[in-house]
Amino acid sequence: MTLRLAAIVESLAGEFEARLVGDPDILIERLSPIESARPQDLAFLSHAKYLNKLAQSAAACVIVAPAVQEVAIKRGACIVVDDPYYYFARVTQLWKQHHAPVAVPQVHPAALIDPTAQVAKDASIAAFACIGAGAVIGSGARVAEHCVIGPNAAVGANSRLSARVTVAEGCTVGERCIIHPGAVIGADGFGFASHEDRWEKIEQLGAVRIGNDVEIGANTCIDRGALQDTVVEDGVKLDNLIQIGHNVRIGKHTAMAGCVGVAGSTNIGAHCTVGGGAVILGHLSLADHVHISAASVVTRSIWKPGHYTGLFPIDDNGTWEKNAATLKQLYGLRERLKQAEKILGKIQEKS
Repeated sequence: MTLRLAAIVESLAGEFEARLVGDPDILIERLSPIESARPQDLAFLSHAKYLNKLAQSAAACVIVAPAVQEVAIKRGACIVVDDPYYYFARVTQLWKQHHAPVAVPQVHPAALIDPTAQVAKDASIAAFACIGAGAVIGSGARVAEHCVIGPNAAVGANSRLSARVTVAEGCTVGERCIIHPGAVIGADGFGFASHEDRWEKIEQLGAVRIGNDVEIGANTCIDRGALQDTVVEDGVKLDNLIQIGHNVRIGKHTAMAGCVGVAGSTNIGAHCTVGGGAVILGHLSLADHVHISAASVVTRSIWKPGHYTGLFPIDDNGTWEKNAATLKQLYGLRERLKQAEKILGKIQEKS
């Protein structure tokens, strides 16, 4: 299926002030990276440092910023818009809407649904999904194969659960959420009391509450709270293989890359980012707009917005970079110090 270039621009006209330069009747067959685009493809240039790729691109049309429009126009058709990356993101959504198979709402005969569950008439429940007693599946929601929705759990309107997702007892997923294969929402938190050289389980009596427009990656686990709920607020984006401990709270529109680990009872603010493989210890607080570099270990609360990095004790990013540069010179400084000590020793001997 193809889309006319003009149709793409017109569909997003209410959201963007974009200018199309070139033939509006060009048919777009595919969305592609600028360096590998073919003559029927739509691509984008997000940063001026890749300008050399623009002139060489075979794309039918390229989405560009006003700063590079002169070069783009010389090359051929282009869409000029202030934020090409965001515009391209919206184009991908538009493309999927036009090309995704039309889902016909149905409950598969092989699905197991408790008689007390409430499933909206236009929801889709795939084969071997299991919907527990008192569970609620909202309008337009899609529950894929082998999903388990526990007793009294809820999935909001137009949310999409891929295969093998578990939403455990009493947990709630908001509207328009996307949960990828194998994610587990509401397993027990890691809570044990030490007693006489053994561990006594602390029953996890809270739940998990997921807000609206949240996306959760494959095999990510969000533990239920011990007494209060674990909370993931609206717009949060979690990558694959992330572990969120019990009683954690994640603020609106925070994003975490793959393999992040957040220990229990930590409070993370809104609009934060956490790089892949980073670890945040328990019972800490991060202010809004805190950005943690990949593989960092957060060992203390951070109350000031900013970019923080560190495998050794975390610090603001600028200070950490200076310390890291000094660390690289440590061996040379050590050798110079040893040499200076030898010279000083000889001077002392002579005196």
